[in-house]
Amino acid sequence: MIKIDLITGFLGSGKTTFLKQYAKYLMAQGKNIGILENDFGAVNVDMLLLQELRGDQCELEMISGGCDKETHRRRFRTKLISMGMSGYDRILVEPSGIYDVDEFFDTLYDEPLNRWYEAGSVITILDAGLDEKLSEEEEYLLASEAANAGKIVLSKVQNVSEEKKEEMIAHLNRTLEQAGCRRQFSDAEILQKNWDDLTEDDFKMLSECSYRSEDYRKLDFGEQQTFDSLCFLEPKITEEALKKAAEAIFADPSCGNVFRIKGIVKTGETVWSEINATREQMTFQAVPESQEVLIVIGAGLSKERISGILGIK
Repeated sequence: MIKIDLITGFLGSGKTTFLKQYAKYLMAQGKNIGILENDFGAVNVDMLLLQELRGDQCELEMISGGCDKETHRRRFRTKLISMGMSGYDRILVEPSGIYDVDEFFDTLYDEPLNRWYEAGSVITILDAGLDEKLSEEEEYLLASEAANAGKIVLSKVQNVSEEKKEEMIAHLNRTLEQAGCRRQFSDAEILQKNWDDLTEDDFKMLSECSYRSEDYRKLDFGEQQTFDSLCFLEPKITEEALKKAAEAIFADPSCGNVFRIKGIVKTGETVWSEINATREQMTFQAVPESQEVLIVIGAGLSKERISGILGIK
């Protein structure tokens, strides 16, 4: 049977960066892998950033986001059926940072997928510097993505103190308790290393960490709380202007509850830059020539207000 790993984690935690390193480890072991990307928007930004992995040992597939739950599950199932005939040794699924993990397991139990696939490792990426003040929806997402993890991998540990890491782990355990989940994470279940120092043994351990079956209280936010996204193709905006606009969008309640802004913008004749922004931090990183796209993810978003701040129609 083909093992499927789920690489999950909250928006902006670093899932794509981790997936690159994990995929390279698997290919170095001689594995043929498929990567299935699911993201919001008409253009999958993370898939653009993974193009360097494509080759004889790695293929990239995607599911378009922004659809209702049942439609998404049907697309996920259909994609896995087609991938099951491609001779992969392992498949890595990177969902959006807004994702119901139960969908992953429920889909694998369906016929004929339950005869072809088995769940491998569920790896949850957690930003060591995550803000202590999260909304009710964000707290729920954090709990749901961590509850079934075989291993938690802290990201950006080099940017925070030991005290902050301890606070983050305590925050996670409180969140699980509030969600009615009996699970509590110990230090042994959390990988707390600078990713530049991850070893072959670390990745081997993660590939074998499996998952846990845990219950937690499901929340229904009703029609008023719907996660959605806005996609802007070929935005004409400088890096400096985008930085100021992103700060203004996060600070302006009339824009809606904005979780993340990400994308790729052209900042010069031959210069491309990836933006990855949350309320807590914003980074710009040079990337190879790509496609210009900007995606805003959140709930109750005001396209008119956000477009106005960005100066994009």
